[in-house]
Amino acid sequence: MKNRLIIIFITSMIFNIFIASYIYSGERLFLFVGAASKPPTEEIVKLFEEKTGIEVDVTFGGSGYVLSQMIFSQTGDIYFPGSSDYMEKAKREGYVFPETEKIVVYLVPAINVQKGNPKQIKGLKDLIRDDIKVAIANPEGVCVGVYAVELIEKWFSPEEKRKFRENILNYTASCDNTAAAISLRTVDAVIGWSVFQHWDEKRIETIPLKNAEIIRVGYIPIAISKFTKNKDLAMKFIDFIISEEARAVFKKRHYFTSKKDIFEQVGSKPVGGEYLVPHEWVQK
Repeated sequence: MKNRLIIIFITSMIFNIFIASYIYSGERLFLFVGAASKPPTEEIVKLFEEKTGIEVDVTFGGSGYVLSQMIFSQTGDIYFPGSSDYMEKAKREGYVFPETEKIVVYLVPAINVQKGNPKQIKGLKDLIRDDIKVAIANPEGVCVGVYAVELIEKWFSPEEKRKFRENILNYTASCDNTAAAISLRTVDAVIGWSVFQHWDEKRIETIPLKNAEIIRVGYIPIAISKFTKNKDLAMKFIDFIISEEARAVFKKRHYFTSKKDIFEQVGSKPVGGEYLVPHEWVQK
């Protein structure tokens, strides 16, 4: 609870700056974005600004955390989380216009390790070894952390779960923090997205899960926030991010742009959905 209050306090200070800029500016957009799409989204935002002259402010972070920020500040034009889990919550609680939702790209959960795989990690069960330190994203607010917990709950026995939790060095606050835990060699492995390897190819390597272990694949959705000041302008950005030009940026960065592409790699799997994280994982 104390940590959550600190986060809210810091958030309120930051948003005083953002909101002042947002309210007193001309034509511009304010996006709340899950960090699972950070590298390509940064590039696409620049392209959009160059083509339209419209300024775009972006707040990146864990999908649940940026949703809380959007609700707390009651501002923003677009919600763009890293998975369907938090979009389902946003739709259910009335914070986005459901009819505006679009699927942008798809993601596959995987194990990410240091380049060269020095600990010779070959699969999920290696993550309970005594010599392994791991990190997962905080499942209370980060989409990839939700997928990590879902995998562990499905495939680990109670004793294996206990060992895995003992090996967790820390919870990370976003997808980019999760990838950075490997880049900075803070841990030996994370349960992340396969695409993390391409965020830092000199330092990160992906160990694919067995196809049979993959419970579901993720997708990155986007929708217009109920707090928008300009729904038409927000829709203009959504139309751009699902255009062929923007999809080419995602594809260049090794995101899956169609279900066909992802099924060719991992087989037919459930896509998206929502997973309820067991309470014992919420506070490590």
